[in-house]
Amino acid sequence: MTQPRLIPLGEFFDNPERALAKPSPDGTMISWLAPLDGLLNVWVRPIEGGEAVPVTRDTDRGVMGYSWTRDSRHILYSKDQGGDENHHVMIVDVPGDGTARDLTPFDGVRASIVSVPRATPDQIIVSTNRRDRGVFDVERLDLATGDLSPVARNPGNIIGWVADRHGQVRGAYAQTPEGDYQLLVRDSEEHDFRVLAEFDNEDGGTPFGFDADGGVMWVGSAVDNDRSRLVAIDVATGEQTVIDEDEVADLGAPIVSDKDRTLLGAAYLRDRLVVHAFDDDFARDFERVKEIADGDPRIGGSDADETMWTVAFDSDVDPGATYLFNRQTGESEFLFRPRPWLSPDELSPMRPVQITTRDGLTMYCYLTVPRGLEPRDLPMVLYVHGGPWSRDAWGYDGVAQFLANRGYAVLQVNYRGSTGFGKHFMHAAEREFAGKMHDDLMDAVDWAVAEGVADPDRIGIYGGSYGGYATLVGITFTPDRFRAAVSFVGPSNLVTLIRSFPEYWRPFLKSTWYRFVGDPEVEDEREDMWRRSPLSRVDDIVTPLMVIQGANDPRVTKHESDQIVEALTERGVDVEYIVADDEGHGFAKPENRMRAYRAMERFFAQHLGGRAED
Repeated sequence: MTQPRLIPLGEFFDNPERALAKPSPDGTMISWLAPLDGLLNVWVRPIEGGEAVPVTRDTDRGVMGYSWTRDSRHILYSKDQGGDENHHVMIVDVPGDGTARDLTPFDGVRASIVSVPRATPDQIIVSTNRRDRGVFDVERLDLATGDLSPVARNPGNIIGWVADRHGQVRGAYAQTPEGDYQLLVRDSEEHDFRVLAEFDNEDGGTPFGFDADGGVMWVGSAVDNDRSRLVAIDVATGEQTVIDEDEVADLGAPIVSDKDRTLLGAAYLRDRLVVHAFDDDFARDFERVKEIADGDPRIGGSDADETMWTVAFDSDVDPGATYLFNRQTGESEFLFRPRPWLSPDELSPMRPVQITTRDGLTMYCYLTVPRGLEPRDLPMVLYVHGGPWSRDAWGYDGVAQFLANRGYAVLQVNYRGSTGFGKHFMHAAEREFAGKMHDDLMDAVDWAVAEGVADPDRIGIYGGSYGGYATLVGITFTPDRFRAAVSFVGPSNLVTLIRSFPEYWRPFLKSTWYRFVGDPEVEDEREDMWRRSPLSRVDDIVTPLMVIQGANDPRVTKHESDQIVEALTERGVDVEYIVADDEGHGFAKPENRMRAYRAMERFFAQHLGGRAED
């Protein structure tokens, strides 16, 4: 067996050639992201073919996501400064000269789009914290003038807003003082909100929207069940009816027709994507789509009449192959592969595996073994996902593929606290930072060693955000287990972490960080948080460490990396520290990604023995 070529870093981490294709609502154009002068921007061409032209001309960090306005005359996208996450809503004409207008030009304010209603193509609904930096009010935004008009004022407990198909904000998701949840509704924007339903913290109650006449709200609920189910709640009576559930996974989201609000299906993520179809036409077309290519299909966009879909296929070895599917004819047109330079024959398959924890929980994990190598006694990188309220999933992962190409087995673990596997699994993580959550990672490492895949003397650990914290925990609480560690925007002190969160996170803390980790203003909880902080055990670090940080990160501030690097430096311990002055919680610019992964490649090669480019 021989390994594939050493794939250059840029093929994994430079911008894709194209991505995120969407038809315009009127069905005359198709758009996608592609580089312009090295930065991702939105390009558009006629749906029947022809030359594509750029319609945005961002010269700072590029465009990460976008949407069409309902009249197909504009593109909307968000923009922040240097990764500070104070996003502004931008608009640009199609066609046009690329000049963007800032629709929310307020310093230090974070704005986001709540709804782009079909009923009001000249207006959208946004939330902003311009009145009070700690909470988000909801406002109606005139696209032509930029004028904002109030729709609802946040009394301090609202963490999400829901509009109906007419563009009326009639629903809200609230947190109680105890950290539980309330679902609020009102009959119109002239009425007051009332409590429709209440949910214990672990039961969720996440709203997904209203039906066509606004008489029913669709909600994800785990009441009387371990897994989140699709539930319909009658807005008038509060009566709840279970619509659908999966025997393995939590509800991902309902699939709803944007045209008439018909409930088409529900999506769940087990090891792979599972879709339950309720509508005959949708079921027929989704089955047709699944025959187009390998991988899990994701519908990325549709025209207003819902006669055509853009579909991207998530595959472990063929990332994002994208097609335009005509629902009337059943025919598909290949549009692009985001990274055409990557050959499926050179990438490494990702295998779902189940690992049992020492206390009997089942973890759904993913193992990627380097193509061309026997899966025996390999150097391995434990690649820990962030969140922690997130999860790893099957499909293309650039970091996993990069590490596998360098000769490492890569193990990704959905440890307790990961989302999607039921409320018992999720809430088994309460007050278990650096406790059972870390035990889960060690159990996964032990599994890989027992299976003969991993060489116990050549194991590294890498992760970002919570994964960065887990990395630091790994080398402080179990200092003899890892030969090399890379922490990307990883918290080192849980006390200073929570105290530094942005003001607009405050309404969320009772139901999340305070419940799972602790309140730093309560003395005994603060002491426990300190004991679970890697900084409290910095003297135990003997593992070579690299730390990577964005200077403008509002979630895990630079202080979190500074303080552990400074503590190690004072001890005379060599630690490599990489700071990007123009980045935040994640690196948007290709040159910064390349710099970080180039350093990580060399670092792991030095300490674990994998391959590296010259």
